[in-house]
Order: sequence, then C-alpha cells, then structure tokens
Amino acid sequence: MIEFKLPDVGEGIHEGEIGKWLIKEGERVACDQPIVEVLTDKVNAELTAPAGGVVRKLMFAEGDAVRVGEVLFVLEAEGRIPVEEAGKAEQAASAVAAAPPPPLAASVPPAAPAAPAGRVRAAPYVRQLARQLNVDIEQVKGSGGDGRITEEDVRRHASAGTAKEAEGADLPQMNAVPPARERTEAAARPQGSAPASACAEERIPLRGVRLKIAERLVKAATIIPHVTQVDELEADALQALRERLQPLAAERQVKLTYLPFFVKAIVIALKEFPSFNASLDDETKEIVLKRYYHIGIATDTPDGLIVPVIRDADRKTVFELAEEIGVLAERARAGKLALEQITGGTFTISNVGPIGSLLATPIINHPEAAILALHKMEPRMVVRNGEGVIRLMMNMALSFDHRLIDGAEAIRFTNRIKRLLEQPDFLWAEMV
Repeated sequence: MIEFKLPDVGEGIHEGEIGKWLIKEGERVACDQPIVEVLTDKVNAELTAPAGGVVRKLMFAEGDAVRVGEVLFVLEAEGRIPVEEAGKAEQAASAVAAAPPPPLAASVPPAAPAAPAGRVRAAPYVRQLARQLNVDIEQVKGSGGDGRITEEDVRRHASAGTAKEAEGADLPQMNAVPPARERTEAAARPQGSAPASACAEERIPLRGVRLKIAERLVKAATIIPHVTQVDELEADALQALRERLQPLAAERQVKLTYLPFFVKAIVIALKEFPSFNASLDDETKEIVLKRYYHIGIATDTPDGLIVPVIRDADRKTVFELAEEIGVLAERARAGKLALEQITGGTFTISNVGPIGSLLATPIINHPEAAILALHKMEPRMVVRNGEGVIRLMMNMALSFDHRLIDGAEAIRFTNRIKRLLEQPDFLWAEMV
C-alpha cells in the first residue's frame, strides 16, 4: 500500500483544499494518471498517481482543507514496489505540485497510458472554468492533443448551451397552467409586483482562490499597521517619451504601457530607500533588507486578484519588462502561472488606472513593507508659475508598514519616484 501525502512545495504553503477528486474508491488507475486537484493560495495543482494500482481509500472530501504531510489517498500498487521507489514517487509528486499546468493543447508524455474510459483530459484551470460556467466537463468534446479539453472548448460548449436555452425561451408555453399554489400566490400579490422568489438569496461557498485571497488580506490588515500617503504625478513628459518609443516597441512586437517605466523608477527608489524593499520577521524580531528586486504586479483575473512577480526587475530593460508584464498577465488570467511566478515578491504595484480608479488605499501584500497603487491619468487644471494650465495628472497611493517606515520617509520615497517620471531624463541617467 502507498499512502500518498500532500507534498511540501515550499514558499510558506502549509495547507491546501481538495478542489475535485478525479477518481473514485475502488477504481483502477495508471501511473501518472491525474488523481486530485488541490487548491492553494499560490497555485492550483493536479496531483498524479505515483504508480499503477487500485485506489483503496480517499481520506478527504471535496472542499476539505488538508495540511502538508497528511495522507490524501491510499493506493494498492500493482506488483511489489520497494520502499525507496515509493519515496521517489512521493518526491515526484512534490515536483508535480510545483509545476505549472500543461499548455492548452499539450498532450501527456508518450509513455503515459491513455486515460480510462469516462475520464476526460483537462488542466486544473480548465476544470475550474467549467465549474464557474456550470459546464459538465464530461460532456465537452476536446480539441487538444489526445482529446484534451481546452479553455476554448469549455467556452464554446457554454456558449452553445446559452444559445440553446435562449432558443427554447422563445417558444410560447401555450398550454402551461400554473399549479394551484402558484395561482393562489399570484392572486394574493399586488398587481405588478414580483414573486417572492425574485428576491431570493444566492449562497456561494467561499473557497479556492477567493478564500485564500480573503485569508491573506485579513492577515495583512490585522498584522500590519497600515498608513497610506497620497500624491499626484504630472505625466506629460512620460507620455511624450512613451509615444516616441512606440514605433521601436512595435518593431519588437512589444505592447509598451506606462507600467514598465514605473517599475524602473520604483526599483531606483527602492535602492535608495531600502526599508521599502524589506520585511519584518515577526518571530525573530528582525528587519530583513532585501538586495534583490522582485516586483509584484497585482492582476485582475476571473478567479480574483493574483500577483505575478517580475524577478530581478533591476536587471531588465523597459522593453523586456513590458514583454514580461504582458506574458505574466496573460498566464495569470488563464490560470497557468507557475509557483515561482507568484512567490518571492519584495514590493507590489497595483495599477488600477486603466479600470478608471481615481483614488484607493491598497492593502500591503504581506510580508512586504509597502505597495503602490497607480490611478487613472486624466487632464486636470493645475497651477504652474502662478497660471492655470492643463496637465496630464494621476494620483499615486502608497500604503506602508508603519512599524518599518515613518511618514517622512514615505514622502521622500514617492517624491523620488515623481521626479524620475516627471523628468524622464533623470530616469535614463539612473538606470543600471
């Protein structure tokens, strides 16, 4: 018998949630066959069987929380498997948990056996999308390799179902007669009023990524004494610089937004104000100053707010940053981020301007020391040299950990970022 335990994938992950069992007790499985989807606050993982055999016991139900090291299921392996081989299988499971989901059209390795009858092939994020769209994934025809179901397959199936429902709704119910109870309730209602069911509540379980987001935000807001400092930035010179660089970006097939310039300016400021690129070790009571610059970019996704991380942002050009930001955002929205792409951040940027926000007070991404929210750019009347003029302005909101950073230092930090962006020549001069 092999007791398959939830592996330790590091990065502070201590528990996960059983998203969905992909097999049943008593079912025969092949080696490397997907067994269970596990949701964590970092990444969703599809764990596979370490060997072929029969699943004898599932130790948890869907929705249950399971801690690292606890047994997920018991497998009666076919043939005799030495103890050391079982250990290797468990280590392999750990690697699987840390790996990103397979590409949309990817097939399993040639040596892997075909999926059993009735078991469809689909990545965890595709299964999650199916649940969100109320699609029975077993009824979807896969267009990927080996019949793997892709995101497009699920959305196409959902659209077809919606169209069919709409078509049916157009058919008049000529002979439909409401039951006696419904006729009585309708007669008792004031004319033109809606039935009671129209105001019914809907209860949605708080689980998966949404639950993890809630837990992390509560932890951050509870532990960290937040202070938010607000300033405004004049972006005319930055806009002109971006426009001059757009043709070169187009040649490289890179979408050049304002965000890479902010990343560069922030990294320069972080090197001059190291307390903003730090964390507080609550157990040892030590301030940890970090000499690497991994910048998190808060990203709006169908599953909630995800923060992919640009590693070593100080070593990358503006075009390299622009390209990586685009790739990470796309992978975040598709649910395909690898573990190393969402961990290890030292400072976070929340760019809510494109959505239209004027001002907000962001919550720090624990255990980081600060987060900067960027808001929409818009023409405003401002005073320059005693005269009213129109300038392209935007608000910045810096939330910081008051245990590590004082207000005066926060103002100096944002002033440095402002100067670099309002006069981009300084930005180029300071780049490494």
